[in-house]
Amino acid sequence: MMTIPLSGSTRYADASPYPPVQVTTPNPAYARAMLSNIGGRNSEMSAVSLYVYNSLVTGSSFEEVSQTFRQLNLVEMRHLEIFGKLALRLGADPRLWSWQNRRRVYWSPSYNQYPRELKALLTNAIAGEKAAIRKYQYQAESIQDSGIVACLQRIILDEERHVEILTGLAEQYA
Repeated sequence: MMTIPLSGSTRYADASPYPPVQVTTPNPAYARAMLSNIGGRNSEMSAVSLYVYNSLVTGSSFEEVSQTFRQLNLVEMRHLEIFGKLALRLGADPRLWSWQNRRRVYWSPSYNQYPRELKALLTNAIAGEKAAIRKYQYQAESIQDSGIVACLQRIILDEERHVEILTGLAEQYA
């Protein structure tokens, strides 16, 4: 069983610094990718909203799990801000929306699943983190702007840390 230490300023995020949020030039295709990271089905907004929910429903029975989701949420909000700044610099309006079938679609809480049983809740969160990692890895391989790629690669490190933390909680509690 993996034990997750509860102390330390880098507990919920990778210890490496974030790169500056910069782009080479405005690019509509890259902007749409960043908007997807902000307000798509698999997005930082989905993670933020889900982690608020998870923190609330686990709070009375599993305080450590609840506190972990509150702390992970702070990291996810930072990612949301980074992707928003990138979208803005790329020429997009950084609202909670994405592009689907050549039109804007606003983010919806219906994008999330809301399991209440602890094992399913943690499994769902782990799956979301892994999906984000795959998405950001694909974007980092496809995008030809070093500033965006640096941000994606740094955010991937945090998401990998989240998988470790959530897996540890699943092993401990479920």
